[in-house]
Amino acid sequence: MAENNSAWGGRFEAKTAKIVEAMNASIAFDRALVYEDIAGSIAHARMLESVSLLSADDRVAIEDGLVAIANEVRTNTFQFRIDREDVHMNVEGALADRIGQAAGRLHTGRSRNDQVALDLRLWLRRELTILGHELSEVVNLLIDVAQDHAAVPMPGYTHMQRAQPITFGHHIMAYVAMFLRDIDRLLDCRTRVAVMPLGSGALAGSPLPLDRQRVAKELEFSEITLNSLDAVSDRDPALETLSVLSILMVHISRMAEEFVIWNTQEFGFVEFADTFSTGSSLMPQKKNPDIPELLRGKSGRVFGALQALLTVMKGLPLAYNKDMQEDKEPLFDAMKTARQCVGILPELLKSMILKPKRLKDALRDGYLLATDVADYLVNKGVPFREAHGIVGRLVALGLSEKRRLGEFSLEELREVDERFDESYFEALDIERSLSRRKLHGGPAPSAVATSARLAWRHAAGLTRQLEAGGPSALERALWIGAELPAPVPSDKAAT
Repeated sequence: MAENNSAWGGRFEAKTAKIVEAMNASIAFDRALVYEDIAGSIAHARMLESVSLLSADDRVAIEDGLVAIANEVRTNTFQFRIDREDVHMNVEGALADRIGQAAGRLHTGRSRNDQVALDLRLWLRRELTILGHELSEVVNLLIDVAQDHAAVPMPGYTHMQRAQPITFGHHIMAYVAMFLRDIDRLLDCRTRVAVMPLGSGALAGSPLPLDRQRVAKELEFSEITLNSLDAVSDRDPALETLSVLSILMVHISRMAEEFVIWNTQEFGFVEFADTFSTGSSLMPQKKNPDIPELLRGKSGRVFGALQALLTVMKGLPLAYNKDMQEDKEPLFDAMKTARQCVGILPELLKSMILKPKRLKDALRDGYLLATDVADYLVNKGVPFREAHGIVGRLVALGLSEKRRLGEFSLEELREVDERFDESYFEALDIERSLSRRKLHGGPAPSAVATSARLAWRHAAGLTRQLEAGGPSALERALWIGAELPAPVPSDKAAT
């Protein structure tokens, strides 16, 4: 029988069937973790040396070899091999090709189970940080848009029916609030992601004198995992990330939907520059908002990724199962999709042409100031429920006679209720209506300006948090080919 020469082949006499090898291999997608795998391996090698499980010469050889592999990856000269199954064995195999037998000592006290758990957490920390910064750019741009249009009146809607006057700035600030919550969630998720699992082994830890705290310190994790079984079988970091991305995509999709609606001839509130529109191969007059439509549609890919991983994980016994290899493809695709959508938003917003006159004209119909009239009666001492009924009768009369609220005479108003007087007509002024709605978070231009300032401060604080808890210096050095930071001192390990 042919000998099985894979990393786990000692117990096997026959080689793995090619069809099994092809299905079992994950290198086609987990190669995305290559920098994280190298960073984790360097941190592990430094720890092994510190506890006398690796000689200084071997550690230096391993570290130099891993840095050389990272350089090849960065210059697109590294050859990923399917016969080496996954990113871990590709790195270890390439290291053995480069430095020989010393490479075999790198896996001391380590399993691919805790190795992939570490790589995934490092990757997530990086991607969540980058996405947070990209979303911060969108938030700051939206704040600028809101400030620039804080006094532009438009109809506010409920049930897609015109409801009350607001301003365009106020409407945009609603999305600022959503995206600020999204950044908060990214940060909160990143905190739970940044927990160090290496040292958990395949499921039962290790009898070797490993220093898990030291590895955590090298990789700038503030915590280590509590339980080895959970550490290797936990995919909460991926699930939580997909949950956060799904909520973010809900917000992006809702905004995109409004852009599509506002861009219709029926609404005509906005138009997008030709550079962000497409035409029809048949109808010469068409100008289609394809990018907002794609933003709306791509949300389904991210939702699907979350559902796929929930389905994979829901019935798995502890600890690791090969089913869990299905975590990466949907996760990677969802993150790529979310970042692509967030990344195009700034240019899309810059291409949007607002039509203030069309917005203002839309305020003339629909009895949007009916609530202001009810409030006018409340200020005269009329109970709100009674005022609601009075204005409802007035609206019904207007609808039957095709007249707006401002087209009734005082005498006709008093036939509806004798408490109407000349000040009624002041309640029908759009600008006055808006200026009175100055409660915190309201649509008054002054309130929008205040909300924008507060949002800017909040966004700045979130940006500082993103910068403070991102990838380690070791990872950053590998990405750019810089000199690696020195190993952490043994007497300053994390606790």
